[in-house]
Amino acid sequence: MGSSQGSTLSADVMSLVDTLPVLAKTLIAGGAAGAIAKTAVAPLERIKILLQTRTNDFRTLGVSQSLKKVLQCDGPLGFYKGNGASVIRIIPYAALHYMTYELYRDWILEKNLPLGSGPIVDLVAGSAAGGTAVLCTYPLDLARTKLAYQVSDTRPSLGGGVNGFYRQPTYSGIKEVLTMAYKEGGPRGLYRGIGPTLIGILPYAGLKFYIYEELKRHVPEEHQNSVRMHLSCGALAGLFGQTITYPLDVVRRQMQVENLQPMTSEGHNKRYKNTFDGLNTIVRTQGWRQLFAGLSINYIKIVPSVAIGFTVYESMKSWMRIPPRERSKPA
Repeated sequence: MGSSQGSTLSADVMSLVDTLPVLAKTLIAGGAAGAIAKTAVAPLERIKILLQTRTNDFRTLGVSQSLKKVLQCDGPLGFYKGNGASVIRIIPYAALHYMTYELYRDWILEKNLPLGSGPIVDLVAGSAAGGTAVLCTYPLDLARTKLAYQVSDTRPSLGGGVNGFYRQPTYSGIKEVLTMAYKEGGPRGLYRGIGPTLIGILPYAGLKFYIYEELKRHVPEEHQNSVRMHLSCGALAGLFGQTITYPLDVVRRQMQVENLQPMTSEGHNKRYKNTFDGLNTIVRTQGWRQLFAGLSINYIKIVPSVAIGFTVYESMKSWMRIPPRERSKPA
């Protein structure tokens, strides 16, 4: 009886899925891929942000010591601080990213633009899709970074007080972060750090899809839908793309938490005028190595993150019976 009810429910779900337009299916597949991938690597993402922004507290610590410090200060749930904002952001971000990638790609091929029909199309479509997704969801990324930046030590100090690593303002949730950011800078406050984000995401997103599709092109047809193929190609795509654009990610994170950083000797927060000022200032005051702070943990994180994302996306497309698109041909 239970088996037959389960089969009926499954058939009803598939019937409902089949009625959805392809774009809606692509949105769902992309959103699921992003949420699962982000949650899987959330502890590593938190440590990476702390290494990028908390130069005084975490600069001399390795990955394992940073993990221990967060566990001491915030407990096990501390590894997921800011992950709620991350998931709320990544679902529409990944959904838009994958969906607009398919849209831009199809549009380029239909218009017969002078890009050929090879992986260059994936590069251009991926870049445009990444920029679109960032513009639509950036305030949530800002909230995620500010929440992840906070490290509270609730252990009693020798003087009977409470130790604390962060200073005011502190945030209780996404709404408070966005409200305070808007009060401080208006709409611009919600998009603080968007410059390095766009400069970084355009090549990163483009390279990610370009490398993924180029690697897939060399895989025999019978292995095109294997999980191992998606994991391998996705991992390599994320590894190469992130390495090239990583310094811009460091600038973005530091710009996002500027108002939470310690005061300078003049009594105000350090402020980067723009992306290039940020790069120059970080090299001059923190050393060029800071541009790659957290890169090792990022390698540990980005490989499973991108691999899981592509695998879930392709699996969801298969489950929802999204028709396969035209494969890229060599340019």
